[in-house]
Amino acid sequence: MDLIPAPRLADFHEGGLRFEFGPEPELCAGPGAEGAARRLRRELGAATGWSLPAAGPGPAGAGAAGTGTVARIRLGIDPAAVGGAGPGSASGSGAGPGPASEAYALTVDATGVELTGASEAGLFWGIQTLRQLLGPDAYRKAPLPGRTWSLPYVRIADAPRFGWRGLMLDVARHFMPKDGVLRYIDLLAAHKLNVLHLHLTDDQGWRVEIKRYPRLTEVGSWRARSRRGHRASPLWDETPHGGYYTQDDLREIVAYAAERHVRVVPEIDVPGHSQAAIAAYPELGNTDVVDTAALEVWDDWGVSENVLAPTEAVLRFYEGVFEELLELFPAEVSPFVHVGGDECPKGQWKASGAAQERVRDLGVDGEDGLQSWFVRHFDSWLAERGRRLIGWDEILEGGLAPGAAVSSWRGYGGGIAAAEAGHDVVMCPEQHVYLDYRQAPGPEEPVPIAYVRTLEDVYRFEPVPPELSPEAAAHVLGAQANAWTEVMEDQGRVDYQVFPRLAAFAEVVWSPQPPPGERDFGSFEGRMAAHYARLDALGVGYRPPGGPLPWQRRPGVLGRPIEGAPPKV
Repeated sequence: MDLIPAPRLADFHEGGLRFEFGPEPELCAGPGAEGAARRLRRELGAATGWSLPAAGPGPAGAGAAGTGTVARIRLGIDPAAVGGAGPGSASGSGAGPGPASEAYALTVDATGVELTGASEAGLFWGIQTLRQLLGPDAYRKAPLPGRTWSLPYVRIADAPRFGWRGLMLDVARHFMPKDGVLRYIDLLAAHKLNVLHLHLTDDQGWRVEIKRYPRLTEVGSWRARSRRGHRASPLWDETPHGGYYTQDDLREIVAYAAERHVRVVPEIDVPGHSQAAIAAYPELGNTDVVDTAALEVWDDWGVSENVLAPTEAVLRFYEGVFEELLELFPAEVSPFVHVGGDECPKGQWKASGAAQERVRDLGVDGEDGLQSWFVRHFDSWLAERGRRLIGWDEILEGGLAPGAAVSSWRGYGGGIAAAEAGHDVVMCPEQHVYLDYRQAPGPEEPVPIAYVRTLEDVYRFEPVPPELSPEAAAHVLGAQANAWTEVMEDQGRVDYQVFPRLAAFAEVVWSPQPPPGERDFGSFEGRMAAHYARLDALGVGYRPPGGPLPWQRRPGVLGRPIEGAPPKV
């Protein structure tokens, strides 16, 4: 078996029997499966050349064997029929359909293929398994000559462990054009991942069109140059960098993702990581201590000292931003809105007479209280509109409203504290699932950042800390891997950093939890041999097992390597 992620239960025929498809199999779609049938015809039909006509009367069977019967693929939705796959070990609350509703059952025998989902999502994930079983060429966009198609006799019962299985893609530091985002949605879906967290704003760029504030994209969406490598590097790329998504682009991205049962979580960062917005609208900054009119979109990496001013006018401005954002990301497909809330330097607030007066007026605990005031305001504002706020674990500082959720990035600590306090959590500790971190030691690794996090390291990641009580563990919605793009200037670099480690992460969040210490990397590594061929067919520029290819290296471009193991979290 070379399936990735590994299914909950797979029973292959001991004799190695296979179902041989004829030149024109038929497709039978039951009630509710019409959308899955359209996708199967479009995607599998492109690779095989099959038109997959609707099944007619008569018996199904192995038509290629000369029996007069017809090879068929049958699709259906029946929650009762796949209930044996069982729910995941953690709740899917708020992250879309729960794990049990994403279950599917797949049978291949002499009569053909029968695929049943507990829901449309479950049926869709079953289709991803079907494509893997057909082999790497099932991922191509046109049929190759001389190919024949067959499937092993098998019975599979499967369901995900978690309801939140995600990737955070930073499109603010280096912009990824719309077609690249759509491509990554397809790659997530192929790995049974169901959340795309888009980091849309930062000091280095604003990537979403807001019609009432046109300067956010006219000014804030591009920078004059970019540092090449880590911020200690003396190298610069003097080419202006920029881009943004129009509102129709984002509507398209959301709709495209929804068709593939992927939810898009937008992130607008407040009150830090905001220099691009302040460059566009200087009144958003702390004008009594900084000449904000002279600011430009930041061309360097790191954390800018230029943060939002703690004023009612700034709140009203960002309410306008979020009003337009909510229209682009409807609640039924994107219930969560990410507000960042991390890495907010307090120097300007300490020096600002206006900010200090605000501290006294609000009665908050100093500058940290101002940051909490920002977050709690938008927590209430979003809740009134039927949305849920999620933010990086710094939002715990100063208290958090009951409905807010936490992205635990500085290790497990923030997630543990949040879960024990009754908040939902997405685990994404930097020590385990930051995909901008280098994949191997040695000078050939391009732009080496932080600790070595190998394919095996990611595979051994456990989202639920053992010290959590059962009640708190139920608040772990799942996990996501994070891809920050300061040193990923194009699609090739993103592919290199994300893959193949995202395949290991996908198995962690989908497949059943093994007993402690028994996660079988040897089995996974063996299955990756076939999966690399799938990635090749998909055109993914992954890091090869033997190290970077010549064109994947970046000689002379400085990174930020840290020696030794990451600290325990």
